[in-house]
Amino acid sequence: MKLLVTGAKGFIGKNLTAQLENIRDGKCKTSLPDADLEICPYDMDSDPALLDVYCADCDLVFNLAGVNRPENPDDFMTGNFGFASTLLDTLKKHKNTCPVMLSSSTQAALDNPYGKSKKAGEDLFFTYAQETGAKVYVYRFPNVFGKWCRPNYNSAVATFCYNIARDLPITVNDRAHAMTLVYIDDVVQELISAAAGKPTRDGDFCRVPVEHKATLGEIVDLLYTFRESRKTLQIPDLTEGSFSKKLYSTYLSYLPTDGFSYPLTQHTDARGSFTEILRTSNHGQFSVNISKPGITKGQHWHNTKNEKFLVVSGKGVIRFRKPGEQQVYSYYVSGEKLEVVDIPVGYTHSIENLGETDMVTFMWCNECFDPAHPDTFALEV
Repeated sequence: MKLLVTGAKGFIGKNLTAQLENIRDGKCKTSLPDADLEICPYDMDSDPALLDVYCADCDLVFNLAGVNRPENPDDFMTGNFGFASTLLDTLKKHKNTCPVMLSSSTQAALDNPYGKSKKAGEDLFFTYAQETGAKVYVYRFPNVFGKWCRPNYNSAVATFCYNIARDLPITVNDRAHAMTLVYIDDVVQELISAAAGKPTRDGDFCRVPVEHKATLGEIVDLLYTFRESRKTLQIPDLTEGSFSKKLYSTYLSYLPTDGFSYPLTQHTDARGSFTEILRTSNHGQFSVNISKPGITKGQHWHNTKNEKFLVVSGKGVIRFRKPGEQQVYSYYVSGEKLEVVDIPVGYTHSIENLGETDMVTFMWCNECFDPAHPDTFALEV
């Protein structure tokens, strides 16, 4: 299957091409064939002769080429309508009636130079379909967000992510302004489905089936929360498919290259250290505990708080006893055998380093520590 991608170096084109390469190389599975998948990228700096070569026998065209912010408004029509005309004329020249996809915009319904150029492109494609019998997939994309989008250009989300990640100012004229957004991975998945002959249709147009609604104020507030999470350690809602999960991934892709890491607060004493890694709203707290040789930690029990311990380096023993009983239960642990030990409620417990080096334990607790309600009661095992 030979796929022509125009605008291959643009935001959507780059993401689509990368995923098509993954499919071609067998790194992910879809309904598209992978062994014979040929990708033909074309962009504004490509040799114009390549367009003729690709159009001769391609099996589908993703027309993602276009202009968003030209210096001259007249260039909207040249870049959006003009290239579309050239593309379709070249397909006609070779009598190639393969399916053709058009990247349009919801602004095609608006009376502005950009919208008019997009509407003209749509009309051109629909006329082409009537004349040739070729299938056309016209997508009126709303605001598309995700990795590799150019900031300070035509995407508010990309600009906000870039600036907030660098502590730069942003401008929000109307916090209540409502936006409809689609995530780049959902866009790419839909385009791949279209290539397999299964586009999501809505009348004459095609659409990305997963859309998100948010105001500018809500988006900005979330992004500032993401930035502060390095201090609060609070991870946002990462529910599968949620807007916050997709926006958080997008935000991280705009971190400055010298700012991927951040320090944690390490609580140290003669026994070792305890360092909290992250907190979640409803999935507890994650931390790292380091115990010096011969040191015993814990010696307490909980009512509702439960934990999981995983020793990743060193060796030791975790001991349990029910309050009021004498029987002690021992679990020997080691970084040489990764094994999670549940810490049930109602058992006083301790962890002792039996080795000659520091023992490192990765710990999860079902609730974040609250000093006002610690649910921790001292009692030796």
